[in-house]
Amino acid sequence: MADTKPRVAGKPQEQNNLISWLAPIICIVVGYIIWRFVLGNPNGFKEPGEGFFWPTHKGPKDALSRVYEGGIIVPFLIGLFLMVVAFSIERYLTIKKALGAGKVSEFVKNVQFHLSSKNIDAALAACDKQQGSVGNVMKAGLKKYKEMTTETGMDTDQKVLAIQKEVEEATALELPMLQQNMVFLSTITSLGTLIALLGTVLGMIRSFAALGEEGAGGDASQLAVGISEALYNTALGIATSSFALIMYNVFTTKIDSITFGIDESSFTLTQSFATQYK
Repeated sequence: MADTKPRVAGKPQEQNNLISWLAPIICIVVGYIIWRFVLGNPNGFKEPGEGFFWPTHKGPKDALSRVYEGGIIVPFLIGLFLMVVAFSIERYLTIKKALGAGKVSEFVKNVQFHLSSKNIDAALAACDKQQGSVGNVMKAGLKKYKEMTTETGMDTDQKVLAIQKEVEEATALELPMLQQNMVFLSTITSLGTLIALLGTVLGMIRSFAALGEEGAGGDASQLAVGISEALYNTALGIATSSFALIMYNVFTTKIDSITFGIDESSFTLTQSFATQYK
C-alpha cells in the first residue's frame, strides 16, 4: 500500500490535538497579561487604582491606557486576536508544505506527459520532487498503477477501481491535515463579534446606571467610562472577527486548490490506465 499511511500514527496526532486545545488557553492568559500589565500599567493613569486582578485606574494618559477602560472583556478579545494570529501562522506553514514545490497544475501536466509515454518511474520521480499533498496522493496511486500493469488476475475495470480506491485512501490521509484547526478561525469569526457585543452591552449598562445616580459630576465621569468600555469592545471585536474571516477565506481558497489538484490527479490516473492498458 502507499507509504503515506504511517503518517496517521497515534501519538503525533494526539500531540497536535493537545497543542490545538492548549493554544486558546495560552492566548487568553497572554491576553489578560497584556491587558493587566501593559494596557493597565499604573504609570499610564493619573489616578492609579488598587487591587491585583482588576485595578480601577482613572484618568488614562494615552490611547493604550484608554483601551484598558474597556473592561474585563478586553482580555478575551485580545486572546481571540492572538488565536487568529497563532492559527494563521500554523495554517500558513502547513498549507505551504501541502502545496509542495512548483504549481500543482504544472505538476499534474508533467505526470500526464510521463504516463502518456508509459514512463511510470519518471512520474514517481516527479511526485518525489513535488513533495506536497497532491504529490503524495499521486505517488500512492502511481504505485498501485504500476502494480496493476503487471497484474493478470483482474480485468481493466477492476484494476481501475483498485487504483481509484488507493487514491481515495491516500486522500483520506491528506485532507484532515489540511482542515485541521480551520474550525477555530471559523468560530472566532462569529465569537469575536458576540463577545464584543457582550462587552458593548455591559458598557451601556454601566452608562445608563451612571445616569440614574445622584450627582451630575460623578454621573458624567461614569457615563464617559461606560461609553468608552462599550466602544472599545465593539472596535476590538469587529477587528478580530474581520481578521479571522479574511484569513479563513484565504486558507479555504488554498485548500480548495489542493483538493482540486487531488481530484484531477485521481481522474488522470484512472483515465490514463483505462486508455493505455485496455
